[in-house]
Amino acid sequence: MCGIVGHLGNQNAAGILLEGLKRLEYRGYDSSGLAVLQDGSLAVTKRVGRVKELIGAIKQAPVESTIGICHTRWATHGEVTEENAHPHLSSDGKITLVHNGVIENYNTLRSFLTSKGFSFSSETDTEVLCNLIAYHYAKEAETAEGSRFATSVRKALLHVEGTYGLAALCANCPDEMVGARHGSPLIQGVGREEILLASDVAALVSRTPDVVYMNDGELVHIVGNQFSLTTLDSEDIKPVINTVDWDVSEGELGDFEHYMLKEIFEQPTALENAMRGRFSQDGSTAKFGGLNITPQDLRQIDRILLCACGTAWHACLTMEFLIEKYARIPVEVEYASEFRYRNAPLDKNTLVMVVSQSGETIDTLAALRESKRKGYTTLAITNGVGSTIARESDGGIYQHAGPEVGVASTKAFTSQLMIGSILALYLGRLRDMSFNDGVEMVEGLKQIPSLVEKIVQLSEDIHRIAKKYVHKQDFLFLGRQSMFPIALEGALKLKEISYIHAEGYPAAEMKHGPIALISEDCPSLFIATEPDTLSKVVSNMQEVKARKGQLIVVRSESCTMPEGLADDEMVIPDCHPVAAPILASIPVQLLSYHIAVERGCDVDKPRNLAKSETVE
Repeated sequence: MCGIVGHLGNQNAAGILLEGLKRLEYRGYDSSGLAVLQDGSLAVTKRVGRVKELIGAIKQAPVESTIGICHTRWATHGEVTEENAHPHLSSDGKITLVHNGVIENYNTLRSFLTSKGFSFSSETDTEVLCNLIAYHYAKEAETAEGSRFATSVRKALLHVEGTYGLAALCANCPDEMVGARHGSPLIQGVGREEILLASDVAALVSRTPDVVYMNDGELVHIVGNQFSLTTLDSEDIKPVINTVDWDVSEGELGDFEHYMLKEIFEQPTALENAMRGRFSQDGSTAKFGGLNITPQDLRQIDRILLCACGTAWHACLTMEFLIEKYARIPVEVEYASEFRYRNAPLDKNTLVMVVSQSGETIDTLAALRESKRKGYTTLAITNGVGSTIARESDGGIYQHAGPEVGVASTKAFTSQLMIGSILALYLGRLRDMSFNDGVEMVEGLKQIPSLVEKIVQLSEDIHRIAKKYVHKQDFLFLGRQSMFPIALEGALKLKEISYIHAEGYPAAEMKHGPIALISEDCPSLFIATEPDTLSKVVSNMQEVKARKGQLIVVRSESCTMPEGLADDEMVIPDCHPVAAPILASIPVQLLSYHIAVERGCDVDKPRNLAKSETVE
């Protein structure tokens, strides 16, 4: 959620830190700050608002140092103020800290530290942790066993309940930085003459491709351009250096006005990458290299549980339709945030799969850990190579969608749908899907990128439609069968980037309550791509028109409407049924995007939202 960047090297840190922070703006935040060690003291600059405000402040009062930390904050404890922004400085001026996560016992620790003479200027749990490290630093004497600073951080964390990813500096240690992780991601960048810390590889790749993904309970002590990795109990850990295969230009805006639009237009490529190398040589089935579960074991599975949050949860709902239809395996979809706290009865032949674009979603990670704790095989679908979920799952499938910067997920969502479709094919062919049906499904999947390419070219036509609905304050999105999750996702997209209230329902459920909202001021968007249910969906549309509601229809070419029924239409090509959810998603994304832009909204950084939720 929040962004952390730290740097220790031989170049001026401020520019490097701010560049990294700008690359983390997509994560969602409300304030930012930077701290460096300058002339023997800690200099802290903080601003409410965008990173550009912090950059302006640094330009007005430049700082010179080769060591520093910075942060973008998404408020958890305390309002959005400069006092609550990170980095925090201990009341004795010795320690500064940036922190992602939640310290659950901060009230108890705050009372203790107050009794010891420490004072507080913010409402945050992070300042408590900062003062706690300063308290231990004041008590600690320099020893031959190690750094007084690192030991102080270690001792402080032993008293902490909650989650953290942190980076800290000490005024008395001009060439030392300490980082630690428990429940919130932290990654080291290993450069030739510098070491970096960050909460996301996006902040590191412009400096170095070599990274170390830290695990929970690990602490890194950086001295100069060297580092050591240990557990909180001081056991040495041999670091594993990974090379990030990611071109920095993939995260650049290019000629597009917004990242969201860029990523909508990147979907043909992302979908092609999701398929690449995953079909059998005879073109009748799929293959996966990282499931780490044999076909024989998969044939014994009689139930699949899918866990995810937000947009990924909608992808799971679509996968439920696809897997049950093509593989005939019962599927249940759970909110990851609920699964952890439910004592859900699971059959011994249940396969658990978690889905997370970032691979760091805290609720989804908790669901994975709970599933593994109970002894279930747990697989993951993620776009985050090297992420915590990818490393802790028993096996899984990478999306290969490339970096997604816009907070509102587009290409990662359709990539998840593609992976789910290929998985449905694979499981179906293990069961009772025929060779010919498999070949037909593979051909249908292979056509998707080119069909999506045609749909994104309708962007300007959809823009003209969007202008008609800019001032509406309520929307209904409706679809049947596999289009119901797409209706849910469409409603989510519109509400999160345009701030228009929107709800998604199965089309037939409209008459069971939502129909009360229908009026000239509440448009309804119907998704009609399935000939088998078309007549029923048309009946629902006529119910809307009878109540003077405006109708927008996303339909396939063969699903023709009665003349004059729809106020506006967005037509997608006919396709294999497995492809329909992906194709129907594109015009809905574009409509939401254009409405939000027309309303003057910041579509890449919607208010109150974060790209990756790493706190509960």
